[in-house]
Amino acid sequence: MIKLFISQPMNGKTDSEIKKEREQAIEEIESSLSTTVEVIDSYFESAPDEAKPLWFLGKSLELLANADVAYFAKGWEVARGCKIEHYCAMAYGIKCVEFKEDK
Repeated sequence: MIKLFISQPMNGKTDSEIKKEREQAIEEIESSLSTTVEVIDSYFESAPDEAKPLWFLGKSLELLANADVAYFAKGWEVARGCKIEHYCAMAYGIKCVEFKEDK
């Protein structure tokens, strides 16, 4: 079993859209790596009302440190926080899997 961190753009998405995308990511990783995953929950539903974007990023990076694999969902390359998470994962040797469009 591997520990999976999911990085995904969330701005402008509903809770259900975010959760659906996360489930798809889990299925994709389990299928491609032929293993089950323990998802590191980086979707902060109970964040403080006054939490700013850097609060979320700080918490995410703290969780990313425990990951074996980081999955970067569709659109990660244009989302500020996702780009930072990707840089950190690469810099610290965490395996990165990026969303690929089915063709």
